[in-house]
Amino acid sequence: MTKNNEKVIMLGKIKISSRQFSILIAIYMIGSAILNIPAMLQIVAKQDTWISTIVALVVGLCVLPLYIYLGNRFAHANFTWYIEKLLGKWLGKIVALLFLVTFPAIVAILTLRNIGDFMTTQILEDTPIQAILIIILSVVIMGARLGLEPLARAAELFFPIIMVLLIVFIVLAFPHVNFNNVQPVLENGIQPVLKASLIFIAYPFMEPIILSMLFPSVQHTEKNGKALFTGVLIGGVIMVVITILTILVLGTQTVSFAYPSYALAKLIRLGDFLVRIEIIMAVIWFITIFVRLALLFYLSIVGIAQVLNLKDYRSLTFPIALLLVPLSLLAFPNAAYFQEFTPIWTIHALVMGFIFPLLLWLIDILKGGGKKAP
Repeated sequence: MTKNNEKVIMLGKIKISSRQFSILIAIYMIGSAILNIPAMLQIVAKQDTWISTIVALVVGLCVLPLYIYLGNRFAHANFTWYIEKLLGKWLGKIVALLFLVTFPAIVAILTLRNIGDFMTTQILEDTPIQAILIIILSVVIMGARLGLEPLARAAELFFPIIMVLLIVFIVLAFPHVNFNNVQPVLENGIQPVLKASLIFIAYPFMEPIILSMLFPSVQHTEKNGKALFTGVLIGGVIMVVITILTILVLGTQTVSFAYPSYALAKLIRLGDFLVRIEIIMAVIWFITIFVRLALLFYLSIVGIAQVLNLKDYRSLTFPIALLLVPLSLLAFPNAAYFQEFTPIWTIHALVMGFIFPLLLWLIDILKGGGKKAP
């Protein structure tokens, strides 16, 4: 590998364990989806949402071998360099830059706006959304500038707390379960179920292609595929359980709430001494969405730095952060717009998360792929 290539392979200089990699993926998968996915799916599939979540989980896991193959191909390089290797220097740079701007960067904008909408509608109702976005992004910038290793250690520290809080939440919510809320099964046929499944597949099961950019940063390269699969499985199962639990408790009322799982937490109480359980869901969400946004921001700026052959990605943190706040406000005027944007995003995510890596795989095979990238 040339010295010029070594300058831009900054991810390879950082090493996290495969366990930390799995934890980062699991937390990323939960992210903002834990609050808004139940309503997004029930609008389409109604009481059959539980079927859609299971179908989406299975399909999401079936796509992972494609990501693992690509990840192993550039395990000793980086994703943008691999695209340049397949498509040629200049075309590869253009395609890599388009991928970074139209997928991880847009997901980061969506995630940031989700934070602002949740805070201004549920907790800090009189606070300007701009102030919240700037505060959150300031912490994310700090995390990105510190690098991947501190973020991975923080995720590893918080993961047991997240799991304990999730178990407590599920146990406290279970007495409120009503299995009549999922009946009759397939009343409207299979089409709404499949349509809702596509939404859940697109968000978040098409996003591990972004996380596969971390492969060069993980120790024990041969375990990366297993770590990716484990992380997606853990995050996916948690999402399925929370979504099904929300439907079982709230039933048709799920679509009435922008954040059904948070609304579910508000209903839980044990007598007069254990109330305001929604703080559990809020803590889980704050931790997971911070990790999600920090990873998206970090991978976006590192990827762009690699494409531009910059020596240090940190020079991009402030300029790109300055763009995220106004873009999150301009691209998505209000929280209701997300529902209208869902069909568009579903198609876009399927193209970027499946069609694009599939094309890379086909090109690699035609060029005699099979060996790891040098």
